[in-house]
Amino acid sequence: MLQGKKALALLVLYRSGWGKFLGKIAVEIESSRGPVPDTKGAPPRQILANGNGWTVADVVCGAGPRDRSFEEQHQDVAIAIVVEGSFQYRSSLGSELMTPGSLLLGNAGQYFECGHEHAPGDRCISFAYSPEYFEGLAQEGNIQTRSTRFVRLRVPPVRVAVLGVAVTGASGVAASSPH
Repeated sequence: MLQGKKALALLVLYRSGWGKFLGKIAVEIESSRGPVPDTKGAPPRQILANGNGWTVADVVCGAGPRDRSFEEQHQDVAIAIVVEGSFQYRSSLGSELMTPGSLLLGNAGQYFECGHEHAPGDRCISFAYSPEYFEGLAQEGNIQTRSTRFVRLRVPPVRVAVLGVAVTGASGVAASSPH
């Protein structure tokens, strides 16, 4: 696990063909951790990396259409990429169908519910930032805005989009392309 390294938001271009690449990551993570328990409540999270003010986690949900959704709350600013499955994501900002390649957006303190009306299960790679850390990223990125709060719940999958977070200063971490 990478600890104490500074995570910076990084714009990474990807093509829709990267789905196989993301699936490969998910399979490698799955084989390293065993079966996912069928739990009631918040889905289990496997911490992949963390540092002062940020965490990256593999989140696998086994809920299905027969399971009731329940209210949760984002403790930190959340950006998650849906790797597989689909689910309904609801909050005071509205409701969105999250599908592979979508980016889920959540504000610290925001209440939300996730439901699986269409099919069971999903997997996301979740990036969580303390509000202070996220504000620092926005300043470093020269993002000109009055607020660092999200006004939408989702960034839809597109041919070219933001993919994730890079950990800088970590030895042995290199960007690669599946093409």
